[in-house]
Amino acid sequence: MNDYNKKWLYLILLSLVWGSSFILIKKALIGLTPIQLGGLRIVFASLILFLFGFRSIRTLSVKDWKWVTWAGLLSSFFPPFLFALAQTQIDSGVTSILNSVVPLLTTLVGVLLFGALITKKQVGGVFIGLAGTLALVVAGMDFNPNQNYWYAIFILLSALAYALNINIIKKHLNHLSPLAVTTASFSIAFLPALALVFYSGFFNEVQGNITMQSSLWYLLILAIVGTAIANIFFNKLIQLSSPVFAASVTYLIPLVAIFWGVLDGESLNAYQLIGGVVILLGVWMVNRRKK
Repeated sequence: MNDYNKKWLYLILLSLVWGSSFILIKKALIGLTPIQLGGLRIVFASLILFLFGFRSIRTLSVKDWKWVTWAGLLSSFFPPFLFALAQTQIDSGVTSILNSVVPLLTTLVGVLLFGALITKKQVGGVFIGLAGTLALVVAGMDFNPNQNYWYAIFILLSALAYALNINIIKKHLNHLSPLAVTTASFSIAFLPALALVFYSGFFNEVQGNITMQSSLWYLLILAIVGTAIANIFFNKLIQLSSPVFAASVTYLIPLVAIFWGVLDGESLNAYQLIGGVVILLGVWMVNRRKK
């Protein structure tokens, strides 16, 4: 399989995995606090990565560790907590939609801070995808007026962190293997996350708490598949493609997340379906292969 087909395969797999992550967060929050969910997600994912990828971090130089530290904080540490906080007030489908601003922020960060070049078609695709995202948000607000959309700030901060991380990996860490980058990033986040889990009182509460124990199963799936494995795939996707292409996975994620949300009783209307079609058009424009 050539690189062009590989990057599309990774894009589709990540869309399915990360699109399912939002419903897993929702279910895990039934028995866990946002701090417990975010911290345990990082801890479990780190342990899996250490098991398979600890030796790979020997390939990092001192200079690499400077950028890995930034990447670890921006992508591996803060977002799990911010997403958990946001989903205490906003539905999983709406949260995934808000996350779709990542390609736009990736483009802006790349141009302003990293000297990236972008074509007119890519710019058009980014804004068409953003228009579809806004349509989905407006439709969601009409159907869910009681949700606290101030919590959307946490998602936008996560999106900005992801945008910075994508550009850092592409420009400064592209020579390393995806496993090495992912494992090293989580090694930065591991100890602070573990400290927060202890601080949250999780180990004192989990014994005898059936609801919390049930939530842990959702969390384990989220940590192993949706975090550890998915981040390796994502870092590979960044290597194979452009930052804008890699970030466009967030345009497809809402389609999967909304599907799970509907199965779980969340609302869906025709405007959201139209917004989904517009999003797909934006993805196609951003990533269309040159003739």
